[in-house]
Amino acid sequence: MLIGEYRHSLDPKGRIIIPAKFRDELGDEFVMTKGLDNCLFVYPKDEWIKIENKLKDLPMTNKAARSFVRTFFSGAIDQSLDKQGRVLIPQNLREHSKILKDAIVIGVSTRVEIWSAENWDNYNDDEGLSYEEMAEKMTELGI
Repeated sequence: MLIGEYRHSLDPKGRIIIPAKFRDELGDEFVMTKGLDNCLFVYPKDEWIKIENKLKDLPMTNKAARSFVRTFFSGAIDQSLDKQGRVLIPQNLREHSKILKDAIVIGVSTRVEIWSAENWDNYNDDEGLSYEEMAEKMTELGI
């Protein structure tokens, strides 16, 4: 399971260290793509295949589904770590996530998210609900 929060910085070439705790779970090859809330999603290959299978079953006649699938897959790239545990974040994904230098790498159960430090801090400050209020809202989802 991917859990935890880690602060890292991009190096001058646009690479970021993936925390050691996440490396085994991600495996030798994984997929990085545009995530929601202006972050990046990083999926182990087996999770990517599950998501891919679900998305390919969406109706092509639904405009919102087509738009989401286009954005999700067009931003996707197969990735692997270098010997120092770093991964290159391509320019288009850095622009999407607004990662200039400082970044937050978080584990979200089955995926990793990479956020610009500024966006992560703003997300946590501006979410509007306290942790307790969020927990209460989860009952609406049956949790």
